[in-house]
Amino acid sequence: MSSYSAREATRRGSVVPPLAGVDRPVIDTVPSKCDVLICGTGLAESILAAALAWQGTNVLHIDAHNVYGDSNMCLSSKDLTTWIETVANGSEPTGMNAQFYVSAPGNSSSRAQRFLFDMSPHVMFVKSDMLDLLIKSRVAKYLDFKGLSQFHTYESDSFEKVTGNKEQIFTDQSLSLKTKRKLMKFIKFVLEWTIEENEFRALSNIPISLYLEKEFELEKAQIVELVIAIGLCDHLDVSASYALPKIRRYLLSLDVYGSFPAMYSMYGSSGELAQGFCRSAAVAGATYKLGVQLTGWDEQSNIATLSDGSKVQVAEKAFLSPTQPSPLRPLVNVDQFADEDINQNVPQGDGSGDLGSKNKNANTIYNSFDNLQRLKGTKYAANPYSSAYRGITSRMVAVVTNECKEWFKDGESAAIVVFPPGSLSTNNEYAVQTIVYGPGAGIVPEGFSCWYLNTHNPDKQKARDDLNDALSKLESSILRESNLGHLIGSLSGEDIAYKHGAAVVSSVRLGESMQNFVPQKRLNYLFKLAYTSPTSKGRKFNKVELQPVLPGSDTLLSTLFAPGEISYDGIVSQARKLYESVVGSDDDFFDVDFEDDEETEALDPLEPIDPIDSMKDTVSGSPDHPAEEVMHMEL
Repeated sequence: MSSYSAREATRRGSVVPPLAGVDRPVIDTVPSKCDVLICGTGLAESILAAALAWQGTNVLHIDAHNVYGDSNMCLSSKDLTTWIETVANGSEPTGMNAQFYVSAPGNSSSRAQRFLFDMSPHVMFVKSDMLDLLIKSRVAKYLDFKGLSQFHTYESDSFEKVTGNKEQIFTDQSLSLKTKRKLMKFIKFVLEWTIEENEFRALSNIPISLYLEKEFELEKAQIVELVIAIGLCDHLDVSASYALPKIRRYLLSLDVYGSFPAMYSMYGSSGELAQGFCRSAAVAGATYKLGVQLTGWDEQSNIATLSDGSKVQVAEKAFLSPTQPSPLRPLVNVDQFADEDINQNVPQGDGSGDLGSKNKNANTIYNSFDNLQRLKGTKYAANPYSSAYRGITSRMVAVVTNECKEWFKDGESAAIVVFPPGSLSTNNEYAVQTIVYGPGAGIVPEGFSCWYLNTHNPDKQKARDDLNDALSKLESSILRESNLGHLIGSLSGEDIAYKHGAAVVSSVRLGESMQNFVPQKRLNYLFKLAYTSPTSKGRKFNKVELQPVLPGSDTLLSTLFAPGEISYDGIVSQARKLYESVVGSDDDFFDVDFEDDEETEALDPLEPIDPIDSMKDTVSGSPDHPAEEVMHMEL
């Protein structure tokens, strides 16, 4: 799918360039020769394609799937059904141990056309190498961004908004003057960071929790907020050298384009960015074909054989994504999850819609309401990289019949909710991170929201238990806040707290009467999907040695799994490493003299990403998903 049609969407006077398989038919034949062959349209691979194409390299870019994005795909309900079927058949290298639930058929399947499902959701911090690259490469002109200012952390059966800047710290009446001074001292240190390399290296052996406690005398609550909610780290035992840059990332991102540290892209995240870089590469001369995979490779002649029968002479390098199916690379079995019921908290009653399937055959991917199909036997590609770069991310996505406006700032339609280690009834060892999207994000229609949960616990069963419990906590919280109007008359003094100088309830600290509140209605789930993705971990992707797909090959190389973070950290580094393997250096990475340089430099970089102005230009859909089918919002 695509959020934009090149025939319709315009941005600042520039037509969005067309792309094969989206705005144009897929080509019948591919060129017989190319300089570089790239298999997989994931975000890192798409950045590589654009960087090489703008340097004059003849790039052939293919993908075995019929949509762009590879493991970063953003899928329509129809595409999602196809993906689940391939997972069930064991032919999809991603989406391990998927479990799928959909409510009973009953309403028109046209509603399903308005939903988009992001397989690898991300948010972008304003101060990040990804945003810098989007602006430098002009790909930002093909995208729409909105601000994200709401970060919440879950503690003691309540959600608390993160105190993220100096003004909020000064006005927070729940903090003592002594605590405020300590926090201000730490923030000043991070913002003025001049630490020497040797000292920074020494911090790699010190847990961040111990460092903040000893050096700044911070209390546990402030440490959790800084490390887990602001830094988005998995646990408090990560090194100080790892956590401090992530905390700094948040603080530096505040008040650059507005009162928000992060942004999200409309219609999906990394999949939309990948498609944007593919459009850029196509403008520079790259050739694209979807639905075709690499099936053969002659190391002596560097001739690639594709599944459509084409043979391509590759002059320099070929890259194969680990999430692309190919007979060249063996698939290995994955340990199965123990039986569990993903929909254990699903309320009984009428479903609110379907995703277009009414097939009740026992062999189908999903059946009627409250019935779960476990997809066993899934396989994924063997990872040639060392355990230092290997990880897994357990994910869950749920579409619910509640817009969750209580969690968003006015004018925004997304929020981050973090469950710190030990905050769930499962005694979770790793944080659970959640991105909540409302109708204004372009992926669900009015009346719905989409919750994306993930955790990096290497124990897949514990990770799934943590996700289920976090989902239950989210449900309880939104029902409590949605029904707050019915409780105001019976609130006691213990139910009211003061935050940032204003009286608030529910979103800060819940009194006993509210904690025990039982809503009259249950939350209705339209859809649930749980799956585990192989991902990369680590920071120094520029140091990794690229591994061959075939033993002894120095021409056909494997790219890395995408990083598992909900930020875009690490992806640009991966792309630069791939670029360096072709060119020999990354010094001229996207060093391009664009024809509109003078025009672009004269523009305020705020314009393409301003959360309000960006939505006033054009909201368009693809030929398959016109704008009125994709989303409903007031401009």
